[in-house]
Amino acid sequence: METQLDPMKDDLPLMANTSYMLVKHYVLDLDVDFKSKVIEGSIVLFFETGSQYRSTSSAGKECCQSEFDETCKMRASEPCHIPMINVSTCSSKTKCNDFAVSGKEEEATSEENSNHSNSEQASGISSSKDCCDIEDRGNKDFLLVLDCCDLSVLKAEEVDVAAVSGIEKFTRSAKLTGVPKELENLRNRIVHELVTLPADRWKEQLYYFTHCSQAPGCGELLFSTGTWSLEIRKSGIQTPVDFPHAIRIWYKTKPEGRSVTWTTDQSGRPCVYTMGSPINNRALFPCQEPPIALSTWQASVRAAADFVVLMSGENSAEPVQLQEGILSWYYYVSMPMPASTFTIAVGCWQEVKQQSFKQKAAIGINTEFSLPSSQTDLRWHEEICGHVEYPCRFQNPAARLQAVIPYRVFAPWCLMESCEEHLLQLIPQCLSAAYATLGTHPFSRLDVLIVPSNFSSLGMASPHIIFLSQSVLPGGSHLCGTRLCHEIAHAWFGLAIGARDWTEEWISEGFATFLEDIFWARAQQQLSHDEIKGQQELKALLRWRRLRDEVQNSEEELQVLRPKKESTGELSESGASVVKYGLKAEKIFMQVHYLKGYFLLRSLARTIGEVLYLASLRKFVIKFHGQLVLSQ
Repeated sequence: METQLDPMKDDLPLMANTSYMLVKHYVLDLDVDFKSKVIEGSIVLFFETGSQYRSTSSAGKECCQSEFDETCKMRASEPCHIPMINVSTCSSKTKCNDFAVSGKEEEATSEENSNHSNSEQASGISSSKDCCDIEDRGNKDFLLVLDCCDLSVLKAEEVDVAAVSGIEKFTRSAKLTGVPKELENLRNRIVHELVTLPADRWKEQLYYFTHCSQAPGCGELLFSTGTWSLEIRKSGIQTPVDFPHAIRIWYKTKPEGRSVTWTTDQSGRPCVYTMGSPINNRALFPCQEPPIALSTWQASVRAAADFVVLMSGENSAEPVQLQEGILSWYYYVSMPMPASTFTIAVGCWQEVKQQSFKQKAAIGINTEFSLPSSQTDLRWHEEICGHVEYPCRFQNPAARLQAVIPYRVFAPWCLMESCEEHLLQLIPQCLSAAYATLGTHPFSRLDVLIVPSNFSSLGMASPHIIFLSQSVLPGGSHLCGTRLCHEIAHAWFGLAIGARDWTEEWISEGFATFLEDIFWARAQQQLSHDEIKGQQELKALLRWRRLRDEVQNSEEELQVLRPKKESTGELSESGASVVKYGLKAEKIFMQVHYLKGYFLLRSLARTIGEVLYLASLRKFVIKFHGQLVLSQ
């Protein structure tokens, strides 16, 4: 190949300084406007101080309730420095010059806290004064760096979480010292207590995240956007410890943004969805992209009443009518995941349903062979989970016995009959086969969506939702079933267990390719052992030929499973890194990581025997679910 690799163009930068501040929860509040092809609204980010500074946190000092009460009195007597805008009713038509600031700004920030007009934002940065301030004093003030591109950022502000009713319960053990910083320390202490609540209080945590995200602003923050990042600072704040740990960002996407695609479905109706872009979700919302930034999220999304909003949330959202012709959809997750796994699809999707007796028959037939594995599965769960605390299904006795999780199928109107004929009956078979192989399903439910014809892959898995190409439907049960098995396998390898370094994508794709054969073999109960082996040998031959062709006709650097070699998984001091060749156009069409990973795992299984090898994989899942791993 004559084309040369260019790191400046081919590597994807991960800019977020996660070593200094680590996002723990996102609250998105968005409107989808199909006329302008824009998603607009706000996002509130809740942070913990990063590993570099955690030991010196001044917000975590001991204190008494009386000082909280005194601080509340002080706040009540202060002038109100907040935008006069209702967070919960902000429509997609709100423009950035509609934000009004009441009261006089504090002297220290009177020049910097100016509004940012549309004309100032057109160049992709805040006002020129703010930009110069960041450059002039960047070596003094702490800069929060988020991954961001193709977004119009309108405003950034600190959130007054201390104004939330009932929040004082999180400050009873806090001791505030340093009178000038009492409020700042109080707010950060509240956020710290909130993000560190134990897993059994996750519903209470979600309740307070919701109310904190709707709290008023308490001072604008200075910001500047670059090609790949959004930089935010607060004048006079020099360390991550003292930087606001709850911030709200008002923004809107651009029609040409690369994280979502605006198109029409197969019935000619408008839709928008996240299509698995190489830049992930940074053109959908400002975020921390590095995999280490595991976070939970919740989202309220409003759209015209004709549209259905599907997301990678653990609840099956029921729409609420806010006003005539507008519905709101609410989703959440309680399992921390990388921001790249967030998925949304808004369209005139129709739910595909089947006669209930057929569905029950399909489930009943295919759970019988899974019982021996599920019984063995119970013994492994005596181990304590190794991940950060969250409501884990591997520790839930009912979840451990659930061979088939609740599922739904959505499609454009014109494909509903085809989905009912080819897809619907396969889902319980494939889910049950996966459970028989690996045990507990990591996620509580599953939506399957047939996405528009411009989707560039056969499938894409995200938490609680799978996108499938229309191309799998005419291929009968075999093509549809094997692709479904591949995407279901990602629930364990790729989602519940992720790669700590994205260049090691074989950890996700190699395992899913290997396991799709195992799952599909168990799902096809009507076939004999010899017929199954014949299928698998034929597929292995076809994969070997594809791998041979790719090796002969692609750049050698793109064929390496660990392109960063000994530096795999290493980060800079700030936490920033790059995904080597992450933007290389040819990579999208290559399967070398799928195939090399598949043949490596196939070789291991043949060496020690498939039964023993699958048993070792089940133990691996128990040990490492909810965590990030490297090849070693």
